[in-house]
Amino acid sequence: MADLKKIKCICACRVSSKEQEESGYSLDSQEKLLTDYAELKKFETSRVFKVTESASGKQIRKSFNEMIAYCDKNKVDVILCEKIDRLTRNLKDAVIIDDWIRAKIGREVHFVKEGFILNRNTKAHESLVWDMKVAIARFYTNNLSEEVRKGQKEKLAQGWLPTKPNIGYITTGDKGHKIHVMDQFAAPIITELFEQYASGQHSLKSITKLAAERRLRSKKGKIIGKSAIYNILKSPYYISKITWLGQTYQGKHEPLTTKEVWERVQTNLGRQLKNPQFRKHLPVFKANIVCEECAGTITWEIQKGHWYGHCNHYKQCSQKKYVRQERVEEQLFPLFDAVAPKNDRVLDWLNRALKADHATESEQFMIKRQNFTAELNRVQQRLDGIYEDKLDGLISRESYLEKLDQYKEQKDDILNSLNGMEDDNDAYYRAGYAIHELAFNAKKIYESEKTTVEDKRLMLSYIFSNLSLESDRIKPNFTLAFDFLLNNIPLLNSTFEPIKSEFNIIKTGVLTPALKQTSSRLSGLDSNQ
Repeated sequence: MADLKKIKCICACRVSSKEQEESGYSLDSQEKLLTDYAELKKFETSRVFKVTESASGKQIRKSFNEMIAYCDKNKVDVILCEKIDRLTRNLKDAVIIDDWIRAKIGREVHFVKEGFILNRNTKAHESLVWDMKVAIARFYTNNLSEEVRKGQKEKLAQGWLPTKPNIGYITTGDKGHKIHVMDQFAAPIITELFEQYASGQHSLKSITKLAAERRLRSKKGKIIGKSAIYNILKSPYYISKITWLGQTYQGKHEPLTTKEVWERVQTNLGRQLKNPQFRKHLPVFKANIVCEECAGTITWEIQKGHWYGHCNHYKQCSQKKYVRQERVEEQLFPLFDAVAPKNDRVLDWLNRALKADHATESEQFMIKRQNFTAELNRVQQRLDGIYEDKLDGLISRESYLEKLDQYKEQKDDILNSLNGMEDDNDAYYRAGYAIHELAFNAKKIYESEKTTVEDKRLMLSYIFSNLSLESDRIKPNFTLAFDFLLNNIPLLNSTFEPIKSEFNIIKTGVLTPALKQTSSRLSGLDSNQ
């Protein structure tokens, strides 16, 4: 007599934590338990469904739905599972299982370790056990979620992201004390991406290409796409700010860029930089010169290895002549000389005059700094006070954490203002000194083989507000600072010309009477920088 056809079954295996897998509840051990049980019951194992400990809620839901759909399609009437909480931990899935069982006679769910079989004939008290165990499993899941949220909140209060860190950081430390530190390979690349994009010379496309060239990779080792680069540039995580469930926390991890650079990046992202300055083949004067007659932008094209510019004949413009880039540069070099201090003595005098004219500003800076420092001390006293109140039990933990975040934010704002003041205080002198140095070395820098096209374009933007072309002649308009130098440097250079009369020269080589006269003529220097 032929054997009766075996009943088909599927095995449902699931582990919900790493600890379960390491303590003997692995997927493999569950599979062996269920397949051995199937052989004992003379079932034919049709398929094994596994959900790993790393699966998300969506993956678990997807796997559960696939399992039910597979049983319906392949006429599988038996589901084998280790325990109830391995199959379902919510009422919704329990209802689906109940409906699946009642839809056809002969369908069963076997919970092997608990010795419990659920089918259409399950008695009332056994159904009650099923309902109770589903409720307990649901309570376990909800309680686990609550504990996870509490752990996350505590982690955030300590200044650490309660999940894997962003690209540029790695996790280190023992369990329960893990922190995020800089990835020595990726962190400098992230810093470079912020600085390059903040310069305004890159689009998202070119900055993504730069990241690929620097071999920046995702956590899975894959090339990072444009959307991921956008998310990196948008993330405040790189200035030690943690955004979690709509709230922002001060992080303890080391920032990879400054707040100022990050804010410039956000501005550039808002503009989307549709026409950044960076190009693979970029003429020095692209978009920098307009037609004197029609105000149209001069177009540049390369012919036989040289760049040529011409008007695109906007509004029936009569200018049709092409001008070579080298011809434009020849006309600019005398303009560089016109704003250049003649020698080191002139340059030194300019810088000393710049510093002397702002002694009053330095005094005001010191007063502001003292005010900020006093405010910083007051906030620190408040931080110390709420900590003592917490130790004495005068305030709740929730109130302490709320005030801690509030005072820390105030402290950060004051520190940023202090740092900004330091930068602003030095910025004037650095800017003034840089302008004088640039004027002194402009031609030398421009002609250097080490100066890139992007550097030349940047230098020209500092010196000229715009350039116009009439036929093949360049008409310049200087920026405010260099226009001032153009009007005063010739006088200053002539003042420092050696004179034969020895009575006008002091030991330092400075012409005393002329110096006083020049100083009064240059009284507007501080307001025009």
